[in-house]
Amino acid sequence: MWLLTDLLKNEFHGHKNKDVTTVNSFNRPTSNYNHHPDSDLDQEKVETIYKRVVIKAGTSVLTGDSTSEILDQGRMADLVFQLSQLNLTNSTEVLLVSSGAIAAGREILGQATNVNHGRNIINRQMLAAIGQGRLIHLYQELFAKQNVQVAQTLLTVNDISERHSYLNLRNTLLGLLELNIIPILNENDVVAVDEIGEVFGDNDRLSALVATLVDADLLVILTDIDGLYTSDPKTNPKANLVPIVELIDSTVDSMVGEHLNPLSRGGMFTKIQAARLVTTAGIPMIICNGNTTDSILKAVTGDTNGTLFRPAGGKLEARKRWMLSQAKDTESGEILIDQGAVRALVENRVSLLPAGIMDVQGQFERGEILFITDNNGTHIACGIANYSSSDIISIKGSRSDRILDLLGYYFGQEVVHRNNIVLL
Repeated sequence: MWLLTDLLKNEFHGHKNKDVTTVNSFNRPTSNYNHHPDSDLDQEKVETIYKRVVIKAGTSVLTGDSTSEILDQGRMADLVFQLSQLNLTNSTEVLLVSSGAIAAGREILGQATNVNHGRNIINRQMLAAIGQGRLIHLYQELFAKQNVQVAQTLLTVNDISERHSYLNLRNTLLGLLELNIIPILNENDVVAVDEIGEVFGDNDRLSALVATLVDADLLVILTDIDGLYTSDPKTNPKANLVPIVELIDSTVDSMVGEHLNPLSRGGMFTKIQAARLVTTAGIPMIICNGNTTDSILKAVTGDTNGTLFRPAGGKLEARKRWMLSQAKDTESGEILIDQGAVRALVENRVSLLPAGIMDVQGQFERGEILFITDNNGTHIACGIANYSSSDIISIKGSRSDRILDLLGYYFGQEVVHRNNIVLL
């Protein structure tokens, strides 16, 4: 059983306290992809207010076309240039979450192959196995032209959900950033046991988890549309771009469409999920069009035509960010509590005692992450269980001083301690 410990105490604070840094322009690759000679960012300096930034590039950006099955090297070269421009000043730390392995595998095999990706997980894993080497090799070549070193990291859900793996991954990524190396992260499709792309949503959720993992100052998700629209702009010409989202609520959820790149498994739905995760952790997020001129540089300078999701509050401490990242609707158990317990948790920030528990849903062990839910089915918090689901069923509604009599053992009077609760 692992014990919760404090993570690195040397946390970055919000950009309000940061000095504005400058980035010199250099070695822009020759490209026909949405770069204009008269771009404002072609000048000598680019000002950025963020210390650590996570960039997610989806398949539709790397291929340059939502219908293409081939990596667009010109598009990738321009993205690499922008990331390198931020990195080489040694002022902005950059992490890249990149899709594209399956598209690269498809490109290698060619159109004549009978290995079609479709929804067949085995075929998609084979394509990822073939294409991952091609993808990282291409990145290495492009970054080398900018004198930037990169490091590949392939992840599965278990790598982030398991406590020790989480800590090791965090330490590795922070160590790479200290060496001024750009980590390139992707879902490890080859060994993933769940439906590829459904776990991380074409790396949308992965990018959010990475942002919380390393305590990023900003998450930028690059896609093939300008941002969040009031409705699907591909079917409704009257749809309007939403420049700022202060709160992700039912109104925002109603704007989400189901349009998907046939090579990806993301869509706006998973991007909103990612936004909900990082903003709850106190990290702003931008969705913008990765196929427009200097999209990354504009995002980090605040000059973007995309959608900015403002953080819900200050950054959570490292332990609570980890808890939040593990609270998944489809896998976590739930504790249903009465209104008195809801008021106590929300207003008084106290621990959850068995007396306020009405019911338990799902199965979980002591030390696992669970949701705390009101009697309307709304998730009000997540937390770390002091008792298993079967134990809680036995003690629910009882006074804390009866726990030992009811169970025959005692882990404390709290079912979930206040220090292990994150309000949602």
